Amino acid sequence: MLAQMLQMEFDREYDAQLRREEKKINGDSKVSISFENYRKVHPYDSDSSEDEVDWQDTRHDPYRADKPTTTPRKGFIGKGKDITTKHDEVVCGRKNTARMENFAPEFQVGDGIGMDLKLSNQVFNALKQHAYSEERRSARLHEKKEHSTAEKAVDPKTRLLLYKMVNAGMLETITGCISTGKESVVFHAYGGNATEDKVIPPECAIKVFKTTLNEFKNRDKYIKDDYRFKDRFSKLNPRKIIRMWAEKEMHNLTRMQNAGIPCPQVVILKKHVLVMSFIGQDQVPAPKLKDVTLSSEDMKKAYYQILNMMQQLYKECNLVHADLSEYNMLWHDGKVWLIDVSQSVEPTHPHGLEFLFRDCRNVSQFFQKGGVAEALNERELFNAVSGLNITADNEVDFQAEIEALEKMNEDHVQNHGKKLSMFSNDGDPPIYDE
Repeated sequence: MLAQMLQMEFDREYDAQLRREEKKINGDSKVSISFENYRKVHPYDSDSSEDEVDWQDTRHDPYRADKPTTTPRKGFIGKGKDITTKHDEVVCGRKNTARMENFAPEFQVGDGIGMDLKLSNQVFNALKQHAYSEERRSARLHEKKEHSTAEKAVDPKTRLLLYKMVNAGMLETITGCISTGKESVVFHAYGGNATEDKVIPPECAIKVFKTTLNEFKNRDKYIKDDYRFKDRFSKLNPRKIIRMWAEKEMHNLTRMQNAGIPCPQVVILKKHVLVMSFIGQDQVPAPKLKDVTLSSEDMKKAYYQILNMMQQLYKECNLVHADLSEYNMLWHDGKVWLIDVSQSVEPTHPHGLEFLFRDCRNVSQFFQKGGVAEALNERELFNAVSGLNITADNEVDFQAEIEALEKMNEDHVQNHGKKLSMFSNDGDPPIYDE
């Protein structure tokens, strides 16, 4: 008896939860749903009389018509005064309920079809329009997902590009994914046969830039003011921006490679797929600087190498990395390698010096925490890399002078139409050596 009482209490709580769900879902809607079929009816419920017979225990369903009436082709039912045409409200309501079966399978219509439910034409048309809208929206979302690269997935167009590279003999085989980021997915591949004008490295890294459009909302500031791509920039065509982003990384890597800066070697660019040399060995990528534990001597060596690379990047390549940190530097063969330069800009970019100061802050903080006593602070490092002798006592005034230099250079560009630096420079920056 105690078990039956506990079960009865549980059933009451369950029924109350169902009623709350009904009220929450239905709200003020004209068409309501019911969870009556899922309510618990306990034989020992004291609220129900023993003489009452629950309709769920019988074969008779009061919500279902005994014999569904159909309208003959002549358009009326009955004889004499009791004529019911096809325009009758009850007949139309039942027909509309039955026609809900034709909705898309994803559109849930509940148990209304099994009941003697009568939907007016206005309600049915609204439901039908909503069902079509949901079907089209689902198709659009599926199509966008199918035609975009997201996470580790590759869309059909990208797969076709990779297959063509393998079939042409440029790549022998693609082994798998080695890295994923907010902007790209990187795969490892073994190089194929070298051609007359291309030397294919034994191991390659394939960088596939994601074509998911929402990944590119904050990237226009890196490319729209870059004079190399300014005329081709368009906010209305995000897919072209993605290709320009890949092309930008190829050009920046080529500049760095010509200057002798350790970085991946560009093999080929196909739309948004960039093939480069692999920094690592036997499918194992080189670790990032943040993940490797270096001795104090190696840390000091890495610091001076990065300092020289930043000066080379600024002076010889005329570039600012714009995202330089321990996350974008690899440690391989006892030296530092720079990667991810798609966002790199020239110093004459409207925000070029701000990006350089941010890079200097990241590098200074990392090596100061790493125990390099010789590490300069961000302001000293900025002056050492750029050669600009900004003498400000605090960071706020320092950044204000940087913004003033950028504004002066931007005004010069607008007046003369040339991308020439107006920064006051007292000569080449000094090359620091250990």
